[in-house]
Amino acid sequence: MRKQKGFSLIELLIVVAIILIIAAIAIPNLLRSRIAANESSAVGSMRSINTAQVTYASTYPDAGFAPALVNLGPISGGGTTPTSATAGLLDGVLGCTTQPCKKSGYQFGLAGGGSTYTTNGDPITTGQSGQRAFFSDASGVIRYNVSAAATVNDSPLQ
Repeated sequence: MRKQKGFSLIELLIVVAIILIIAAIAIPNLLRSRIAANESSAVGSMRSINTAQVTYASTYPDAGFAPALVNLGPISGGGTTPTSATAGLLDGVLGCTTQPCKKSGYQFGLAGGGSTYTTNGDPITTGQSGQRAFFSDASGVIRYNVSAAATVNDSPLQ
């Protein structure tokens, strides 16, 4: 009788089962890591918006704070000189032309202008792209809420 070379069906099924078990353990951790990365990116974006607003208000004191993210966005029309309409303080992703601006699983909106403003960063899909919603205003304090859109009354980030 000849000796056959190769793997038996049972050996292959055992290997596949082991791979599936490892994947079942790794995938939830990967999803949690992605949510944490999206939340970190959102906090960084909120800080960028706050910094851009302070710069805008000091550059254009007659205008005060920008009324929309597009005013903080890139210089438009092929020009090289920033204006109060397009100050060039944020990139085209955060300073988009239509609100809300979407970045890294979050959507950002800006309201107000003049003497005050508020900005929100909310997960596009709560539980998948992020868990916490973020809020900031002219005070520069970033606040968060895990169950609803964040407001001025929520806890500040530590």
